[in-house]
Amino acid sequence: MPSVDNGPDFSIVLPCLNEAETLGEVISEAKGYLVNSRLSAEIIVADNGSQDGSQEIARKLGATVVDVPVKGYGSAVRRGIEACKSNWVIISDADQSYSLADLNPFLVKLEEGFDLVMGNRFAGGIYPGAMPWLHQYIGNPILSWIGRLFFKSKVKDFHSGLRGINRESIINLDLTSNGFEYASEMVVKASLHKLQVSEVPIILRPDGRTRRPHLRTWRDGWRHLIYLLAASPRWLFLYPGLFLFITGIMGSTFTALGYFHIQSLTLGLNTYLISIGMVMTGLQILLISILARIYLIQAKLLLESKSTAWFHRSFTLDRGIISGMISILIAFVCLGFLFFNWSETGFSDLDPDTSLRLSGAFVLFFSVGLQVISASFLASILQEY
Repeated sequence: MPSVDNGPDFSIVLPCLNEAETLGEVISEAKGYLVNSRLSAEIIVADNGSQDGSQEIARKLGATVVDVPVKGYGSAVRRGIEACKSNWVIISDADQSYSLADLNPFLVKLEEGFDLVMGNRFAGGIYPGAMPWLHQYIGNPILSWIGRLFFKSKVKDFHSGLRGINRESIINLDLTSNGFEYASEMVVKASLHKLQVSEVPIILRPDGRTRRPHLRTWRDGWRHLIYLLAASPRWLFLYPGLFLFITGIMGSTFTALGYFHIQSLTLGLNTYLISIGMVMTGLQILLISILARIYLIQAKLLLESKSTAWFHRSFTLDRGIISGMISILIAFVCLGFLFFNWSETGFSDLDPDTSLRLSGAFVLFFSVGLQVISASFLASILQEY
């Protein structure tokens, strides 16, 4: 087992905030495993400012206490990992909900070369009362499904509090979340960076605390969802933008010159104007998708894909400006037609149908041109700096 400076076989990190009721039992259970397995491990309690004597309990039982001034589950786990002497680390909650009596499945997977080994509570079993029904049947399954869909991950329990990691591999991911969304960030970035990820079944027990859990269902669930969306510009912006843009193009094309009939359905001016709005909105979302991906790649939060690299090579600032100017030119051609039709009437009232179609075309192409030019400049700035 790899260690740093001939240190312990592996490390155990326990994030802690006022866990005096259960911390002693958790540490004792871990030490019992070490005796039975004849392995050595350091136990690090990453304390987040406990005021119930958790630090003294940890020290009396031989654990190392690391003070973590920045509040949050993520900041506690991250600081605990940084303090480890071994390259293999087991992370567990300190509330007795996870058993540390047998860590062999995690260590075996780490020895096989996996960088992240997730404990899967749904595969191992959840005791009655161990997880609120909202978490068990809705929150965790849905968020884990979204994570698998967005990031092509095979992990079925994104938010498990018991996991094993290759310390060096995880530190290189540069995880930054301070809250509970840190659990999702670790899995997401491990997937994006093509790390070797595996799962082992574990059992979730009712925790031993009498106080209210730190986890807040709606607040922390929302933060997990926001993180998953923010880390995936493709699903947050690209696909919705494409849907609006393509649907709008089709609608405006079919109704640009007049009414369009589909059996008993007639599409007319209202469809045309709504479609123009969809095109402009869809394009704006698509451009935001491109800019967001450029930023995330520059910030090393996402890896550059082949398609993204091709786009960066092909769509330069000059080409963006030229494309935008062509669109603006078309807009003024439409405005010219509108003025010509107006002059044909002796500058009196125009046919509403014709005038609205030409006015709508002008607004569409002028808006598209300005958006493309502006986004091209911003993309160039992001890529340079």
